[in-house]
Amino acid sequence: MTVEQITHHFLAHRNVTNELINKIEAGHYEYKPAPTSMSAFDLSTHILTSFYAFASVVKSGDLSPLGQKADFSGKSLSDLAAEYTQKTVDVLRSLSEDDLNKTIDTTAAFGRKLPGSQLLQMAIDHEIHHKGNLYVYVREMGHTDLPLFVQFG
Repeated sequence: MTVEQITHHFLAHRNVTNELINKIEAGHYEYKPAPTSMSAFDLSTHILTSFYAFASVVKSGDLSPLGQKADFSGKSLSDLAAEYTQKTVDVLRSLSEDDLNKTIDTTAAFGRKLPGSQLLQMAIDHEIHHKGNLYVYVREMGHTDLPLFVQFG
């Protein structure tokens, strides 16, 4: 896949993720469907920051972006969704063919070395997995008008 195809595939899923996140009102940020679940806020920020971190690892060639903590204070989930989507698109569009093909030592995180393109595919799979979780959260918050699982633009 090319950088543009990866970016398009990312946005086809992220636009739905953002639509789901935008349905979560501040009064429901701490909602959990089960005691062992992440809160709606934590799940949403996990999704938003994870893809950005994966893309940043592909760009930098090292795992340091995976350990970075973000400051979310004073920001709504809707604002964070817009911010991290744009930041992620910016990183994706800055990638070169060499970045996609280079092997990155991800042994500490994933048990083996991976090419950048495969790491981005894992990021898309991760987004899809947690987007499914978000559907459960927003349904249990009472929302019934939900988007299709993917949006092609």
